[in-house]
Amino acid sequence: MQIVQQILFLLLTATAIFIFAKSVMRIRRNINLGREETIGDHKAQRWHNVMLLAFGQKKMFRNPLVGFLHFLVYAGFIIINIEVLEIVLDGLLGTHRLFAAALGGFYSFLINAFEVLAVLVIVSCAIFLIRRNALKIRRLISKDLNGWPKSDANYILITEIVLMSLFLTMNAADSLLQTRGSAHYAASPTGSFIVSQLIQPLLSGLNEQQLVAVERVCWWLHIAGIFAFLNYLPISKHLHILLAFPNAYYNKLSPMGKMENMTDVQNEVLYAMQPELAPTDAAPPEKFGAKDVMDLSWKNILDAYTCTECGRCSAACPANITGKKLSPRKIMMDTRDRAEEVGKNVDANKSFVEDGKTLLHDYISVEELRACTTCNACVQECPVSINPLDIILQLRRQLVMEESNAPQEWNAMFSNVENNFAPWKFSPDDRDKWTEELN
Repeated sequence: MQIVQQILFLLLTATAIFIFAKSVMRIRRNINLGREETIGDHKAQRWHNVMLLAFGQKKMFRNPLVGFLHFLVYAGFIIINIEVLEIVLDGLLGTHRLFAAALGGFYSFLINAFEVLAVLVIVSCAIFLIRRNALKIRRLISKDLNGWPKSDANYILITEIVLMSLFLTMNAADSLLQTRGSAHYAASPTGSFIVSQLIQPLLSGLNEQQLVAVERVCWWLHIAGIFAFLNYLPISKHLHILLAFPNAYYNKLSPMGKMENMTDVQNEVLYAMQPELAPTDAAPPEKFGAKDVMDLSWKNILDAYTCTECGRCSAACPANITGKKLSPRKIMMDTRDRAEEVGKNVDANKSFVEDGKTLLHDYISVEELRACTTCNACVQECPVSINPLDIILQLRRQLVMEESNAPQEWNAMFSNVENNFAPWKFSPDDRDKWTEELN
């Protein structure tokens, strides 16, 4: 019977790892649909960002209570799952609590700490469920989240509660079996643990065979649930658990609000002012701005896959607050959805085949793009260093420079800049006439 369990566990582990690896490769391919962008300067500052923003979750603590609860869920889930290493080895080797004898009293300290964290995770997740479904925080019930995104968040929170409950119940049954001298369990005595011992009275009426069944069911469901969670991540907003770290590393270090100008456009202005510098064989730029995900950089698409859909960007956006159609969160979700659609197209056809759709117009409308004030509030608020504004500006550049699609007010300003070298309708020769009145 033991060898059968080991074989089944080996198959489960191998299948989970294989499926997850395929998902990772798919997402990596989709991110690489974007154009090349070299990011790698100031490595020390980048690692500082990883430690502060990804590990330390600095921006989450702008709301101290929510930041603390989120940190408990994050730290608790990550730390508790250190035990997964022992569970995996026990499953493959047919052992029970493999590390207990080697670590001695420190092992009990670790499991006790894990159990306290498990309770904190359960409480925090319950509070987050209440915030989402009872208190109905505005940014968490936005129409951006209609359908799957809203369910996704609830599924994750419920799953974490279930996994932590299974962990505590497994420990309670295990320690009870040790006190009853059950052979497989008594061989690695650990004693009772600080939280799971409170569950023992609920199980004390069960006989040894029933207790073994409870412990085994909880053990299998716990590890199977973790493997299932691992493979759920790639289709969930909770992929940020993994991608927040590379995204923080590759975050732009230039001052917030500094716009990335196109070298070709800058040169055109320079050559207009100094024609003698213009090369005779200069090729015109292939494209201005971005129309589809392939025109964005790989960092833009990484941003989209890292999005937590928390809505802090949209809650801070002045256009969104005043009822405009723009939602920075939706910009990121649309970009990710389009990247997924293009990826499926590539899978089906070996290379991308025109499908009559583009990110601009089919996913993100002109009305949304024009509503942006470029204030950088969305960039400032994002807890995982996402930059929706960069995508907005590239799409808007496509609208204006490729499609000549701009409001009349903008066109008047463009004309003045072209003819008068300033946004105002005054000849350069007349621009200083106002100073004559000073005398």
